[in-house]
Amino acid sequence: MKELYKGLDIYEEIRKGERGAWVSIGAYLILSALKLVSGYVFTSSALLADGVNNVTDIVASVAVLIGLRISQKPPDSDHAYGHFRAETVAALIASFIMALAGVQVIVESVKTFWKGEQMEPPSLWSAGVALLCAIAMFGVYLYNRRLAEQINNNALMAAAKDNLSDAMVSVGATVGIVGAQFGLPWLDSIAAFVVGIIICRTAWGIFKECTYSLTDGFDQNQITDLRGTIASVSGVEGIKDVKARVHGSRILVDVVIEVQSNLSVTEGHQITDLIEEQVKKEHNIMQVQIHVEPK
Repeated sequence: MKELYKGLDIYEEIRKGERGAWVSIGAYLILSALKLVSGYVFTSSALLADGVNNVTDIVASVAVLIGLRISQKPPDSDHAYGHFRAETVAALIASFIMALAGVQVIVESVKTFWKGEQMEPPSLWSAGVALLCAIAMFGVYLYNRRLAEQINNNALMAAAKDNLSDAMVSVGATVGIVGAQFGLPWLDSIAAFVVGIIICRTAWGIFKECTYSLTDGFDQNQITDLRGTIASVSGVEGIKDVKARVHGSRILVDVVIEVQSNLSVTEGHQITDLIEEQVKKEHNIMQVQIHVEPK
């Protein structure tokens, strides 16, 4: 199976993806410390909630990094297709961590609101901290999104979506803190509640996407596109079946085609080579398994 990966830059792309994970980890370490200290000093529930969110994001980013490391292991006797799905498993673990953090933030914000523990509005300085962190995290999102698109890495793209969610959370915290300055101190707790909802929503989106991939779910629109590409290859008389599944950030395809019954084995093999070349050229396909039947 090692021949399957010759000439491909899959492992090099994954190594590039590690840079994005490290950038996220570094940013979260700095921003979470800044938010937690500032939230405590300036008595802002929204900023504290945002800081807690970033602490869990550190763990989630480490999980993604570990997944990327494991996915670089070459195929062996137990993993004939390689270890690429470790990326998806890591993202799934990250979604659980995020969901737990989101629930905790929601519960704490509700307690603060009903008990009226925060009678004074948070300092306006906390709004400045939140806005600065939002700008920084949006920069991290742009970097990771660009890198994920370049190397076509789903795990890093999920991390980028989390970065964008964190930037939006910080913007929401800023709005809540500023609003609290106008005689509505409870608005800070409301902002913290919204932060928790956004965290849970992001976690659900990542969980849904990961479980869909791990259970071999595949977009039917992509299947239609694959059929069109295969049908355009000269010598293909019909397509009996096309199946595909996601393997990490790559796709495995099984195809059954029909060709003229008077073709030789060599001619049939040439057609399958053309299909494989065309499919890999137009789609993000790692392997194409083609079965030929006479029409």
